[in-house]
Amino acid sequence: MEAREKTIPSKTFVPSLGVAHFSAIDVEPAKFVSLSAAAGFSSVGLRLHPAFPGAPYYELPAGSDVARDVKARLDGEGMSLYDIEFVVIGPDFDAAALTSVLEAASALGAQRLSVCGDDPDRERLIANFAALCDLAGTFGMGVDLENMGWRTVASFHDSLSIVQDSNRDNAGALVDALHFFRNGGQANDVSAAPQGMIRSIQLCDARGPAPITADQKVSEARTGRFAPGLGELPVASLMRVLPTGAAVSVEVPIHSRQAPEEHLRHLHDAARALTG
Repeated sequence: MEAREKTIPSKTFVPSLGVAHFSAIDVEPAKFVSLSAAAGFSSVGLRLHPAFPGAPYYELPAGSDVARDVKARLDGEGMSLYDIEFVVIGPDFDAAALTSVLEAASALGAQRLSVCGDDPDRERLIANFAALCDLAGTFGMGVDLENMGWRTVASFHDSLSIVQDSNRDNAGALVDALHFFRNGGQANDVSAAPQGMIRSIQLCDARGPAPITADQKVSEARTGRFAPGLGELPVASLMRVLPTGAAVSVEVPIHSRQAPEEHLRHLHDAARALTG
């Protein structure tokens, strides 16, 4: 039998690559900007709201000295602030409570806010998500809804459905490689999504069987990620269907004693090997 030549998947070139603050959350924002620039990234995300009670985050009030320092670092390093995170839209959610956070983020040039949905009342969830989109829009920002297996909005299909039903032009469904693939997503789901529905892609990888319980899913998301291309998820297939104009970043928390600057460089080099 004639030997067949092995086909190597082509890379999708990504000119601008960002990194999420969760990748080195213990590093304060201004220093994180500088370390990310030194590692080769073009943009950052910052954690300006706690993902859960007690979770680390940083306050950068508009006009404060610390906010001016971060803006100076962004400008000086030639970096941009792409998004801020992280907000949970639960039953008691009040969009207006985020006004000062959005104001501060907008002053730093942020374009998007990342959220997840954890309200079993779908109509209320859609209404609150839409209200947040409206508020973010007054600051020139959009909102990305991320699916998570232990939340009400558990799958990419769920998040896309909420975004579509919100009927807001600045709404998007965020694709985080871990949550996307671990909760039933496939690359063709991205290519089949309506144009403009996916604004943000977060890269990472994972190994081993998918977790089953909520606690296991949380643990993997926070401590079990690997640099993109160094695990077993079909991340390369995701990159081949990258929507035009979607922003790409890396989110992989440090889970060793590696120095932040070494970790960020590792993430950048691994992502570049995957994206071209």
